Amino acid sequence: MDLNTLWFLLIAVLFIGFFFLEGFDYGVGILLPFLGKDDNQRRQIINSIGPVWDANEVWLLTAGGAMFAAFPNWYATMFSGFYLALVLMLLALIIRGVAFEFRSKDKHPTWRATWDWCIFVGSLVPALLWGVAMGNLVRGVPIDADMHYVGGFWNLLNPYALLGGLATLTLFTFHGATFLTLKLSGDLLAKSRAFAKRLWLPSVVAIFLFVISGYWATDMFTRLGVNPGVAPVFAGIALLAAGYFIYRDRSGWTFILSGLTIVLSTITLFMGLYPRVMVSSFNDAWSLTIYNASSSPYTLTVMSWIALIFVPIVLGYTIWSYWVFRKRIHSHTELEY
Repeated sequence: MDLNTLWFLLIAVLFIGFFFLEGFDYGVGILLPFLGKDDNQRRQIINSIGPVWDANEVWLLTAGGAMFAAFPNWYATMFSGFYLALVLMLLALIIRGVAFEFRSKDKHPTWRATWDWCIFVGSLVPALLWGVAMGNLVRGVPIDADMHYVGGFWNLLNPYALLGGLATLTLFTFHGATFLTLKLSGDLLAKSRAFAKRLWLPSVVAIFLFVISGYWATDMFTRLGVNPGVAPVFAGIALLAAGYFIYRDRSGWTFILSGLTIVLSTITLFMGLYPRVMVSSFNDAWSLTIYNASSSPYTLTVMSWIALIFVPIVLGYTIWSYWVFRKRIHSHTELEY
């Protein structure tokens, strides 16, 4: 394995961690207005992710930084080509972060309701746009021989990419509902389970349509074959098994399997890309790869040593923080948000 492949895998791992953690984070925000019927219930829901939501977003910052350092041409082409979409996502994330911090500054119902809807919008928009972005990466976008994106914003809103957005939106919302079944209690626990049961089938349908359409909209059929391999097959099995367990109120297994679906689905997308990082819809020879988009071998070597030191530290801290805040939230729990 050369350093280019190693860093492609490391970036894939960072996105896997981000989608797994921020996936239920987004899902909780999307469900907030529908599950919480009064301020106390909404505060319980927000407190389920209150200690970790900002740390979950660090995975995205790290992935972006790694992309910039290891594959600068990938970073430049994607961030310039997807500029407007990424600005919309950034604005949504800013509104979401501000809402978490500001909603508790005033007890007026209108004030808190406004920020609660900001959390909803700030969670829904990224959950949708990440699927659109990943769909475009594997489908291909207009990239010329000089690695320049020459399309417009509307090129990104093609049917396949929008179907990818629907798939991530439904899956993340389902993942968030399963997370809440582990964190809430009483009436909110029952409502979270009910929402998880309602969301499971739409998630299955959306992901099934996205996968099937991928065989026509992308070159994954020729690259992976009719039998695409272990990762996508087990992703489908995990999602179906999650439905089995949620209908038997086995919250722990349901959350593990919904998370496993996200992990294996992300692996499948990166499998479909490799060794490319962005596919050119004009000419596959103009696609960005882990070689023509990469930094120098010296840069990759230095980064590898840094990653070897700090990645275990970050993983250890993440596991420790979730262990500290592992307990359920009750109506009498001291609430902050």
